[in-house]
Amino acid sequence: MSGNERSRLLGAAVDEELARALGRVVESVDGGKVADGIPELADVDPDRFGVSVASVLGRVYGAGDTGVGFTIQSASKPFVYAFACETVGTDAVHRSVGVEPSGEPFNAISLDELGRPENPFINAGAIVTTSLVPAADAEERFSRIHEALSRFAGRELDVDEEVYTSEADTGHRNRALAGLALAAGSLATDDVDSATDPYFRQCSLIVTTEDLALMGATLANGGVHPLTRDRVVGERAARDTLSVMATCGMYDRSGSWAFRVGMPAKSGVGGGIVAVRPGEFGVGVFSPPLDEAGNSLRGVAMLEELSARFGLHMFDHLRVPASPVGSATVDEGTRSVTLELRGELDFLAAEQVVHDAGRLVEHVDARTLRLDFDDVTYVSEVAERLLRATAAAAEEAGLDVQFPGAPEGIDPGIR
Repeated sequence: MSGNERSRLLGAAVDEELARALGRVVESVDGGKVADGIPELADVDPDRFGVSVASVLGRVYGAGDTGVGFTIQSASKPFVYAFACETVGTDAVHRSVGVEPSGEPFNAISLDELGRPENPFINAGAIVTTSLVPAADAEERFSRIHEALSRFAGRELDVDEEVYTSEADTGHRNRALAGLALAAGSLATDDVDSATDPYFRQCSLIVTTEDLALMGATLANGGVHPLTRDRVVGERAARDTLSVMATCGMYDRSGSWAFRVGMPAKSGVGGGIVAVRPGEFGVGVFSPPLDEAGNSLRGVAMLEELSARFGLHMFDHLRVPASPVGSATVDEGTRSVTLELRGELDFLAAEQVVHDAGRLVEHVDARTLRLDFDDVTYVSEVAERLLRATAAAAEEAGLDVQFPGAPEGIDPGIR
C-alpha cells in the first residue's frame, strides 16, 4: 500500500468519526430558532448541518454539509480583531476596547469605566474594532478587512449582497451602539457609517465550514495559513485573539462553554461556530437554529461531543510530555555525557534536559557535557535563556559544555 493510499484511508477514518458524531447530535438535539433579526437569515434551511476540521499541517476533514455557504456574521470578529492588532498594535486597540467578558447578550450596551466596550466580540466592541482599521473611508476599510479575512480562509470570499442590504436596512441598534461609542470617545472615526457599513459587509461574507476550520487553524498555527503558508498575522496577534476567544467568544455563555468544551471559539447568528485547539487545528461547524444566547444549538452540541470524545478540552491532561532526550550516552573513560535532543525545546523540555544532564553528570563525575542538537527543530526564547544560564553555571564549575549540531536559525547562542 502506497503512502498516498494510507493517507487517504486515515483521512476517511477521521471523516467517518466526524460523521458518526454528527449523526449522534442529529438524533439527540432538536429545536432552536433560525435568526430572524436580519430578515434574509430567516429563510435559511434549518436542517443544514456540517462540520470540518483543519490541522495546522494542512489536512482537512469533514462530514455533512461542509460545502454549503452561509454568512459568517459574528464569527468574523476574531479575525478582524487579529487584523486590527496586527495593523495598529494591541495596545492601540485596547485603548478603545477592553478584554473583559461582559456577561451580557451580544447586542448589549456595555461600556467600561473608561468608556470602552467591554470586549471586541460584543457588537459595540466589534464595531469599534472595525473602525480601528486605518482607511480613508468605509469602502477602503472594508476592502482591507475583506482582503484580510480572505487570507485567513485561503481564498477570496464573496459578499452576500442581499444579506448585507438586509443588515444595513435593519441595523439601527448597531448604529446606535456606534453612536454611543463615538460619544464615549472610543470610536476611531467621527462618522458612524464609516464604521458600521464595513461591519455589516464583513458579517455578510460567505464561508463554508471548511473555510472556518482553516481560518481557525491559521490562528492555531500562530497566524500562518496551513495550506497557503501565508503569514496572515503575527504570533502575538494570534495568541491575543485566542485569549479573548477563550473568555468572551460565546457571549453570556462563555463561562459554561469554557467549562464544557474548553476551546477558544466564536459563534455567529448565521449558524456558524469557529473553534480552535491551539497548536493543533481549527474546527468549523454550521447549523442555523440558535439557542437563546444566539449560538448554534447543534453546533454547540457538536463541539461538546468532539471535546468529550476526542479529548480536546484545553485543560485535559492526557499524557506525560514526550521526552526531549532521545538517548543518553555515558563514556566513563573520557568522563563525558552526551544527550541527543529532539523535537521542540520549550520551557518544560529545557527544564527536563537540565535535570537529566545534571543527574548524569553527577552520577559519573563527568568533565564534559555534550548536548546534541541534530534532531532539534525549534528552540523557544525561554529555553535558550535556561540552557544559556545552565551552561554558564556549569562552565564556572569546571565542566566543558559543548553543543554540536545546533541548527542554523535556532542556535540558542550558547556554543
